[in-house]
Amino acid sequence: MKMGCFGFDFSNFQSITAFCLLLMLGFSFSPIGCLGIRSFPEERRFTEAPEYRNGVQCPVTAETQNMVHVAMTLDSEYLRGSMAAIHSVLRHSSCPEHIFFHFIAAEFDPSSPRVLTQLVRSIFPSLNFRVYIFREDTVLNLISSSIRQALENPLNYARNYLGDMLDPSVTRVIYLDSDIILVDDIEKLWKTPLSGSRIIGAPEYCHANFTKYFTDSFWSDPDLPRVFGSRNPCYFNTGVMVMDLQKWREGDYRKKIEKWMELQRQRRIYELGSLPPFLLVFGGLVEPINHRWNQHGLGGDNVMGSCRSLHPGPVSLLHWSGKGKPWARLDEKRPCPLDCLWEPYDLYKPKPKSRPNYQRSKILYQHHNLDFSSSNILFGYSNYFI
Repeated sequence: MKMGCFGFDFSNFQSITAFCLLLMLGFSFSPIGCLGIRSFPEERRFTEAPEYRNGVQCPVTAETQNMVHVAMTLDSEYLRGSMAAIHSVLRHSSCPEHIFFHFIAAEFDPSSPRVLTQLVRSIFPSLNFRVYIFREDTVLNLISSSIRQALENPLNYARNYLGDMLDPSVTRVIYLDSDIILVDDIEKLWKTPLSGSRIIGAPEYCHANFTKYFTDSFWSDPDLPRVFGSRNPCYFNTGVMVMDLQKWREGDYRKKIEKWMELQRQRRIYELGSLPPFLLVFGGLVEPINHRWNQHGLGGDNVMGSCRSLHPGPVSLLHWSGKGKPWARLDEKRPCPLDCLWEPYDLYKPKPKSRPNYQRSKILYQHHNLDFSSSNILFGYSNYFI
């Protein structure tokens, strides 16, 4: 049996349907209208997260270099997703006090980096974090149009500059998109070895048609495809990556990515925003990580955002990449079956009665003959910061 959160088999649709029914019965949700993300002051739209403490097996103290470093972007449009992602990381971590978050916020975000900083502090009072200001003009002249406007957001390219923004003492980081949920201990992902000269690690999907990520003009060029040489490139999703920042800085990989972005402005060699430059630089050179760490595509495609099911296999991280986002579909009362797995981590404007009733959930799982007990899962880049 392929077990996910709550010791739950996510590999078949009937089980997912039963799981979502359980959530509907075990949680009393208050209706949330389609409120605009900027309609009300931020501090009124979220509740404070529970306090998560280290387990007895954790070291008493942790130096900065020994902590788990996680980098994420932080912006008003995806704020609800970001808060849920942070919540899930903390909830399932064995040593949550040893996680340090590096948040990258756009200089001209409508809510301002300072307001976003205050918001994170109000939701997670004891969180270890720092907010860096990303100067959007760093990358504006390098961005070309994409098949979906959201992919043209300068903040999507912030991951290219982590080696410049983060302190040199941070030599390793996990990069996470804002539309993810972890249902496993992030320390397991952190310990992924990057062998030899590998710069990044990520789940690879070699069954995917790699040629579709580049235009016909790219493949028909006599020289451009030679960039892959003897490499055997596979598609990988840049929303979940383990990155060796020391090797990244030494190899000046920011410049290598920017080189392809400059060529794209001249030649139109791809359509998909920030992903193809990573494929060009790292395709065939990625440390393969188990697929359980990026069950991606749950947001559907980039046009329709239709519902999708999980890939076969166990689940440690769910990723709503694609057009559809779970918080939007839930608010519209048109959720996909898997969106219910995101909802327990949502900190957006709940009422006391909407708190999870875990005891009731356990009884219902037993009623459905589900193995609840086998799982420990409960459901500018700038040199200054705020």
